[in-house]
Amino acid sequence: MTVHTDDKTATLLASLGIESENPGAYDGTWIDTSGPVIQSINPTTGEPIAGVRTASIDDYERVARAATEAFEVWRTWPAPKRGEIVRQLGDELRRHKDALGALVTLEVGKVLSEGLGEVQEMIDMADLAVGMSRQLYGKSMHSERPEHRMYEQWHPLGPVGIITAFNFPVAVWAWNATVAAVCGDSMIWKPSEKTPLTAVAVTRIAQRVLEANDAPPIFGLAIGDRHQVGKPMTADTRLPLISATGSVTMGKAVGRAVADRLSRSLLELGGNNGIIITDDADQDLALRAVLFAAVGTAGQRCTSTRRLFLQKGIAASFKERLVEAYKSIKPGDPMDPGTLMGPLIDARAVEDMQSAIAKAVEQGGKVLCGGEAIEGDGFFVQPTLIEAKVQMPITCDETFAPILYIFEFDQLDEAITAHNSVPQGLSSAIFTTNVLAAERFLSPLGSDCGIANVNIGTSGAEIGGAFGGEKETGGGREAGSDSWKIYMRRQTCTINYGDELPLAQGVEFDV
Repeated sequence: MTVHTDDKTATLLASLGIESENPGAYDGTWIDTSGPVIQSINPTTGEPIAGVRTASIDDYERVARAATEAFEVWRTWPAPKRGEIVRQLGDELRRHKDALGALVTLEVGKVLSEGLGEVQEMIDMADLAVGMSRQLYGKSMHSERPEHRMYEQWHPLGPVGIITAFNFPVAVWAWNATVAAVCGDSMIWKPSEKTPLTAVAVTRIAQRVLEANDAPPIFGLAIGDRHQVGKPMTADTRLPLISATGSVTMGKAVGRAVADRLSRSLLELGGNNGIIITDDADQDLALRAVLFAAVGTAGQRCTSTRRLFLQKGIAASFKERLVEAYKSIKPGDPMDPGTLMGPLIDARAVEDMQSAIAKAVEQGGKVLCGGEAIEGDGFFVQPTLIEAKVQMPITCDETFAPILYIFEFDQLDEAITAHNSVPQGLSSAIFTTNVLAAERFLSPLGSDCGIANVNIGTSGAEIGGAFGGEKETGGGREAGSDSWKIYMRRQTCTINYGDELPLAQGVEFDV
């Protein structure tokens, strides 16, 4: 397959160390991988950008051995010293933000401001993790026994497997890798086969930081399919934690494999996110939020808004404004600063969107706007609004595309019940100026999602708060708060500094 790159693209790729064909595994050195070559396709043009030679099972084994050996050394480094490496990684990402952000846009198709924002999220995660490196706290407890002291401490867990999806090809790695690194873990990264180039570029950046500090090769990489890399990774007893981001189907398979060996999984899976808008809401604010959350990244975020609940008093006028706004959005080249929506990731995504729209119509839905694939180069579609009914089965599915289902409701509790009726539980939002409605939405009787917002949309979570969801979303939490704990093992310690041996609970055992 011929690689199509203009001079500007070729310069961009060269600045990040990307060649026409790249090795797909790193274990401290770049491995001459023996798997088949996969082509990264530019979703804007449908043409290949560059190729990656994927890892075989033997290549994965080499990376896994290196990660295990690196962990033995890395866990002995003081946590603040590990934090210094992550700080330098953040600085190196700052130096390459423009190029790496442009590569994200080139390979994924998200608009350039989102590509740059994703790299900024990596930088922010590095900053957050550096702070964590001096705050891996354990608790001190009072013992019931005299002259005893009890406390908890946290130790590095081990090599971590990181599986990421195409839609956030680098940020999700940083959510895991920066925190795991300061916790003392090494890692193996299996990126999406749809976005291999960004993974190669990030690993090259991380490699330079490690080598400059004589640090062990903790940032391993193995690009390959589920048979050559995915299954060996999830079954690998050397990896006490697998963090996986992707579909519910994939997450269930990963969860079963990891549970079978009694290890940990951190799952970030599907989202079917809803926004409730009440009669008293600020409609201008709500309209802007819905547009970004539903159309941003062409509806290919796990936090994209897929369901909109409108109270009947404002439903007709809001739908009219929303249709007008949707018609003004012209999908186009994501590198163009004026573009608000780029392409879907590939032809399969376009087919899935068309299939979902057809099912929605069959089940009683009415297309208000959009609904068509756009002919020509690339994988472009029209953002689509569908008037729906709660009982339509298709509205319970997550279609990774810019489809927004619209429902009407009378009372808030009715909307909350409908909102919570889907299998997924990631992100949610309400737009209201009524404090009672806002508090009810945030109460135990309200949203059942891991993220609940008031007067902001479902997308664009900050790294300071733990990110994740409930139900089929998987229950995992990444980024802020105390999320570092899953990358470490807890140890409870009791010290007897007396000359007696009292037993807990008053048990006596005299010899």
